[in-house]
Amino acid sequence: MALLALASAVLSALLVLAVFRVPAWACLLCFTTYSERLRICQMFVGMRGPKLEECEEAFTAAFRALSDTEINYDERSHLHDAFTQMTHALQELAAAQGSFEVAFPDAAEKMKKVITQLKEAQACIPPCGLQEFARRFLCSGCYSRVCDLPLDCPVQDVTVIRGDQAMFSCIVNFQLPKEEITYSWKFAGGDMPRAEGYLARIRPAQLTHRGTFSCVIKQDQRPLARLYFFLNVTGPPPRAEIELQASFREVLRWAPRDAELIQPWRPSLGELLVRPEALTPSNLFLLAALGALASASATVLAWIFFRWYCSGD
Repeated sequence: MALLALASAVLSALLVLAVFRVPAWACLLCFTTYSERLRICQMFVGMRGPKLEECEEAFTAAFRALSDTEINYDERSHLHDAFTQMTHALQELAAAQGSFEVAFPDAAEKMKKVITQLKEAQACIPPCGLQEFARRFLCSGCYSRVCDLPLDCPVQDVTVIRGDQAMFSCIVNFQLPKEEITYSWKFAGGDMPRAEGYLARIRPAQLTHRGTFSCVIKQDQRPLARLYFFLNVTGPPPRAEIELQASFREVLRWAPRDAELIQPWRPSLGELLVRPEALTPSNLFLLAALGALASASATVLAWIFFRWYCSGD
């Protein structure tokens, strides 16, 4: 029983390998069914016999050149229609007693020309994003694929002066679908109330806004790209800090650097009259003495002048 189970497992594995081994004529496999291909060969050579197997092998061999074909994903319906027309044409040739050795290579050449006339798939545009317009259909596996790029785009640095407006544009360099596109903005885990569509604004920008902002582009809730912006706010500090710095500079400007630079203040008479707070008792006494001296000098000069005048008469 164990040997039977082992043999069964080996046979199953071989069968899986045979089934999943993609032949070189995969483009034919993608757009035609086995029953369609078998019916065409039966129409050429009959329902049974060695010729039937030969016809099937010739059918697959004629399309080996299409093994690595890649087309624009939107063009797959056109290619399917072309293969449908090809099968009808082969059936007509078989009904007319044509030769499959001639019909199959001719049909393959016509399909090559059809493929070259299809719209080419767009190239992937780095560095990020799910780019649906660059989706390709691969005949080698009958499946489609998009660009092998990350959803997260590189961080963009944004620098503004404190008090100015900071603006972010959630724009990618590849084409987006036209339907059901939404934008969601976040900052520090929360939504941004001033974000409208692909634009977001912060006005006025403050030091508290410094940090990373994110924008997610979605189509029908499916993320297409995630953009990141790091906002750096520069410029003058708040007014209270400016006033404190100005006061500190005034103190530094007034304070002498060396003790020997300190000189006693000797005010002039004008400074004494202009600045009453400088009239100390000693200065008041000095002013009184100067006034008395000036009065006595004026009296003596007047007496001398009077004597001189009288002696002249």
